[in-house]
Amino acid sequence: MAASSANNDTRWMDAALEEARAAIAHDDVPIGAVVVHDGRLIGMGHNERERLSDPTAHAEVLALRAAAAELGSWRVLESTLYVTLEPCAMCAGAIVLSRIPRVVYGAPDPKAGAAGSVLDVLDDPRLNHRPEVLGGVREDECAELLRGFFAARRGG
Repeated sequence: MAASSANNDTRWMDAALEEARAAIAHDDVPIGAVVVHDGRLIGMGHNERERLSDPTAHAEVLALRAAAAELGSWRVLESTLYVTLEPCAMCAGAIVLSRIPRVVYGAPDPKAGAAGSVLDVLDDPRLNHRPEVLGGVREDECAELLRGFFAARRGG
């Protein structure tokens, strides 16, 4: 990967981490996502399941909705989704349906990840779209944010 691409991935993952931290304010799991198009942030979101009492209010879904609204199309083409945790099956389905060409995630999710950990929805040849996927960007920071959140909930 080119150095400038790696630098951009790190920069935008920082923005996703900032979004993830916002979820803590309403006791949601700190997962954040941003969508970038032509070097410009066009959508962002963080988990809001608790705040909205909505099982679909995942960071990726909210960021994709905002990006689609900004673009005026359900097809989120020529864009990259950055998310702090490997997408689940629902979010991977939304990614495929949005036709977003590239997904970059931070920490893998060995319990529910659908970009290679448990399932690989994003690389399933039976589906009509398969985005490029890069995992492990700012992995330690993304994982530590989640570990800290759950440790605090357990009281230690």
